[in-house]
Amino acid sequence: MNTYLENLNESQKAAVLHKNGPMIIIAGAGSGKTRVLMYRIAYLMQQNVDPFNILALTFTNKAAREMKERIATVVGTSEAKNLWMGTFHSVFARILRSESDKLGFPKNFTIYDTQDSVRLISSIIKELQLDKERYKPKQVLSRISSFKNSLITVKAYYNNPELIEADKMAQRPKVGEIYNQYVERCFKAGAMDFDDLLLRTNELLTRFPEVLAKYQDRFRYILVDEYQDTNHSQYLIVRALADRFQNVCVVGDDSQSIYGFRGANIQNILNFQKDYSNAAIYKLEQNYRSSKNIVEAANSVIEKNKTKLDKEIWTDNDAGDLIKVMRTFTEADEGRYVANTIFDAKMNLQLNNDQFAILYRTNAQSRAIEDALRKKDIKYKIYGGLSFYQRKEIKDTLAYLRLLINPNDEEALKRVINYPMRGIGATTIDKLSVAANHYKKSIFELLQTINLTDVNINSGTKTKLENFVTMIKHFQIEAQTKNAFEVAELVVKQTRLIKDLEKDGTPEGVSRVENVQELLNGIKDFIEVQKEKGEEDSLAFFLEDVALATDFDSEKEGDEPRVSLMTIHLSKGLEFPHVFIVGLEDNLFPSAMSMNTRSELEEERRLFYVALTRAEQQAYLSYAQTRYRWGKLVDCEPSRFLEEINENYLEHLAPAPKAVSQNKFINDAIFGSVPQNKIRFKKPIQRTPEKKKATPRAQFVPPKNLKKVTETKSNQNSQANLFDSDVTVGNIVEHTKFGKGKVISLEGNGANKKAEIQFASVGIKKLLLQFAKLKIIG
Repeated sequence: MNTYLENLNESQKAAVLHKNGPMIIIAGAGSGKTRVLMYRIAYLMQQNVDPFNILALTFTNKAAREMKERIATVVGTSEAKNLWMGTFHSVFARILRSESDKLGFPKNFTIYDTQDSVRLISSIIKELQLDKERYKPKQVLSRISSFKNSLITVKAYYNNPELIEADKMAQRPKVGEIYNQYVERCFKAGAMDFDDLLLRTNELLTRFPEVLAKYQDRFRYILVDEYQDTNHSQYLIVRALADRFQNVCVVGDDSQSIYGFRGANIQNILNFQKDYSNAAIYKLEQNYRSSKNIVEAANSVIEKNKTKLDKEIWTDNDAGDLIKVMRTFTEADEGRYVANTIFDAKMNLQLNNDQFAILYRTNAQSRAIEDALRKKDIKYKIYGGLSFYQRKEIKDTLAYLRLLINPNDEEALKRVINYPMRGIGATTIDKLSVAANHYKKSIFELLQTINLTDVNINSGTKTKLENFVTMIKHFQIEAQTKNAFEVAELVVKQTRLIKDLEKDGTPEGVSRVENVQELLNGIKDFIEVQKEKGEEDSLAFFLEDVALATDFDSEKEGDEPRVSLMTIHLSKGLEFPHVFIVGLEDNLFPSAMSMNTRSELEEERRLFYVALTRAEQQAYLSYAQTRYRWGKLVDCEPSRFLEEINENYLEHLAPAPKAVSQNKFINDAIFGSVPQNKIRFKKPIQRTPEKKKATPRAQFVPPKNLKKVTETKSNQNSQANLFDSDVTVGNIVEHTKFGKGKVISLEGNGANKKAEIQFASVGIKKLLLQFAKLKIIG
């Protein structure tokens, strides 16, 4: 028996030792699926399966790298290098480069990122003289992306009256024409966008049976990670490649299918057994990551979904602490609660920042959290913000480099033809675009014969254009003998790009120069790594690596520990000892845009399940009673997901509700604004410490005897005097807004008497006792 198999439980081992035939591994959160996938590949190689015949598809480059490194520890580095392992996009980009001539693309075709595509679509909308407000480029691109992921080509679009009618109803009847122009312009520029990497692969395998047979024979064993996140296009590619030998292994968890908005189809994993009637089923149900309370709480929520595979997740881990639920009055209070809790935990438990993660439904929620963390001097890192490769100065530099590899790349050319400024204006570029379309050439091809072409451009501008072409051709010649770093260094110097940035002496300008310098450092690192691997270090490979990179892939090691802030979607696949899930309010989480159908709501519930199962030791859930939206303060209702968690796993920390809220209902009832039989107070999310049970729902009872205003004021004053005389240092008190706290000092007398109180939720507050209305509880 191989020694590495001793590290597996019986379910994991059975999945690893299955060699031939289709199989599905249903892997619950924290169940060790990566280990199983890795060991299964290692086992196949030890069973004399050639690594060149194994295709392993992941959803991030980081996952592929880590898996390959771990496989290398079992079978050796040399053999592990021979595996076809990577993301769908990187693997199929590699295949397309080998077979690109069949589709009419150059071998060094450019891969457009989202910004490139948006710019191209903006140009098309402008040329077609369409209303930019009605045809917003990002929305049009999203529409085109959905077509491609559903394998709807331009021809298929025009043959589908329903799609055409839908765009007419949306007052965008020219979407089909934009789609057609976009595809033609990408083809002419020798470029593919991310969606094309899958669409064109499907086209390649469908139109050329000999190519399909070639790769079916090569990929005799196929493994797909995160199968629940595959879209229709990815599903068809896997089906086609696996059709001959049917040695296909898919790994996933239907409870973590959260990318429906990107086109992911949960039916792919739910229907796997229908596709392969003889498929073996293995269930990984033991969670090694989280405490028992977290696992059971997550189970109690996800069981509410009706569309799911049968499995029972369990753990041998300790019960751990109860999940803490905090109700705050505002989003700012919520931010302070999170920051104070992290600060206290760091001090009391000697924890580092990187042991905490704060997860939210939307990026906009980070502001209040960031403000609170900064005030407590807690270092943090936001994931999903503007990444390094999206900064303007980096995009400009990369556009030059892209142009050297593929001079027909029009988006790259338009970006740099007048940057740094060389007197080639927007009008000239527009004329070049029109002429290039007329002559069915790329702009660069047109520029090479600009003096022989009938374009209404003056001689001075033509000279500038010729100089630009000469410069690009010079760089191309240099690229034949220089490595990627040397070429990039030459470009930033000779284009005067660095000098242009250095003109701006502001801190922002200095930062931009440093960013370009860091890009050159990155290219240098890339070359060194490629040399160590014995792989190609050309400029083309570097640009492909950049195009396929993710924010997490480009994260530098060695920074000081930071609290991680991210959307829940970005947290998938990660784990942290302490996790805060904030903004648990209906219409925020679940999102107001995702509660129209059962399938949408179930995906939101799966998203909450993913968030909760990121936590290893402690989970914190919080929500605000009020939140600013579009500049207005609105009331919020607790998320339905909070009510779906079994109360046995929760500890409620919320302060008592404001009395004024109840008075409002009472007054409304008295004066007839609200029918008395309709008034019910929502169950407060609060625990009785001794029994750990939720407080029962309060029923409204109309008051029988209303006191005079003067009598009420008198009682209030006497109550204030009572607090004034009874509060002493060391008392545990409760405030209606700040919750529980400890009195640490007193000063002043009578009406001016103040108490300094350390609150658990907001830190130290100094309160005037006659107005504080504190309740002494210990």
